[in-house]
Amino acid sequence: MNQEIKNRKELLQVGVILGDPRLPYAYSIDNKFGEDELEAEKQLRSALAKLEGYRFTYFDNHESLIDDLRSEPPQLALNLCDTGFRNILEQELNVQALLEMLGIPYTGADPRATVLGLDKALIRALARERGILVPNETFVDLTLEPLILPTYYPSMIKPNNTAGSFGVTRDSLVQNKKEAQQYLVYLRDELQLTQALIQDFLTGEEYTVGLIGNPEGGFTFLPPLEVDFSDLDPSLPRILTYGSKADPESPYWESLRFKKADISDSNWGRIVNSCVTLFRRLGYRDYARVDFRCGADGLPRLLEANTNPTWYANGKMALMAGWQGCEYHQLMEMIIEAAAARYGL
Repeated sequence: MNQEIKNRKELLQVGVILGDPRLPYAYSIDNKFGEDELEAEKQLRSALAKLEGYRFTYFDNHESLIDDLRSEPPQLALNLCDTGFRNILEQELNVQALLEMLGIPYTGADPRATVLGLDKALIRALARERGILVPNETFVDLTLEPLILPTYYPSMIKPNNTAGSFGVTRDSLVQNKKEAQQYLVYLRDELQLTQALIQDFLTGEEYTVGLIGNPEGGFTFLPPLEVDFSDLDPSLPRILTYGSKADPESPYWESLRFKKADISDSNWGRIVNSCVTLFRRLGYRDYARVDFRCGADGLPRLLEANTNPTWYANGKMALMAGWQGCEYHQLMEMIIEAAAARYGL
């Protein structure tokens, strides 16, 4: 890094936008920030303290967030608020909208891309229109009767517009009409959801791909990750459930592992082209995580495209970066630099 760039970076004041640990958090099992969330913020602060040329200010009090940002606007916001404004996931885009209204540059997706990214059926339609392989899928409006049921079994049923696998349980994989009806009613009545998807159950490997950058400057692809189901009880479906991410009491919590993926050149080419195509088409910015799963034919099909993937030091993005020899603080710096370059800071 030459001296001119270093001197310019020394002027960059970065505001870190986080969820509010003082408020309820519905995504958590206990409806509040737990040890994992608090430890993640601690590790983040420690990592960012290692970066030279930045001054970091933290914004995690949502009661005063608007006034705080207006009185001390940073030159760039590192937007890691994946909990939503006031920890309401549906208001994730409102944090971005606030930054837009205040004229504060920020990392990651804008409100439009966030809305698109939360609608799995829409993502699938856009992907298929661009020639990207996707599972066969049926959209279910849970407010209508009778509920649409699968036409073949086994089938995978999941919420259409939730994040973090919320609503996905071992019962998501249904083997008959009775199980399908029960699970759709659970999504509607217990979780108060209004939309669901019925998909092929893909039996092959499940991959996660992380990329950092932007179309105009090019992308850095992190080494891909594969979900390792080998330690999972054979009686349980080989899927990523909400419990695997949020519930230490779930049998998925301890059994699932992640490993560096070994993907054929042809499939890797398909995946890279799909990621770049989606990133451009959906208007993503700075970084993204895209999930795929192979069908019986061995070809990867798109599952999800995440605009604001988990930023924790033990999350998938950090794990993949580590396989590339990139430490956690360096991953954060790559994201900051991608946004800074995009804004011309």
